[in-house]
Amino acid sequence: MVEFSISNARYNYMHDQKYPSEDVDIHHIVLRRSDAKYFLLYASTNFVLACGIYLYVFKEKSISLVYYTLLFDILLVKLLLRKPVNKESVVIMPAFGVQLETHYMSGEFIRSFVPIDKILKPVLLECVTPVTCYWTLSLIVREESEMVLVFKNLRPPVKMLVHVWKALCAATDNKEEICIHTGRDG
Repeated sequence: MVEFSISNARYNYMHDQKYPSEDVDIHHIVLRRSDAKYFLLYASTNFVLACGIYLYVFKEKSISLVYYTLLFDILLVKLLLRKPVNKESVVIMPAFGVQLETHYMSGEFIRSFVPIDKILKPVLLECVTPVTCYWTLSLIVREESEMVLVFKNLRPPVKMLVHVWKALCAATDNKEEICIHTGRDG
């Protein structure tokens, strides 16, 4: 049973209460599938292959040109469709830990588990690159040199991440803190 959900153009967020006991808290971020992307990929690969065949048949170019365009098409499809992620989930079990799941469109999935006593704090971070700015949710884990990223492949908006962050804070007994930057001091 879905308790709460938020949607935007790219993602659906669902807070799931699958079990009668409230000891298990499940949060899903689902990628909304875009059929336009697959149509564009299909059309562009067919166009490139058609151009290669046209040059071979009507312009009497070498057959190797057709092979190269076919190889280019295969490479293009592999690059654009390499292991696309369908959804990522966070299963919070306050007595045990947090299970992170990544579900691929092929049906394959990967799960990892972080024990609750090793989680020091869940944090929301703003990541800034020269091209974009996005938010991530991470776990600071005891005896680990790096933070554990909760959503490794998807980049949901902060309004979806806040719900998962609050649930993680409640499960790990961390008080929710709001950091306010007021500018330079003196």
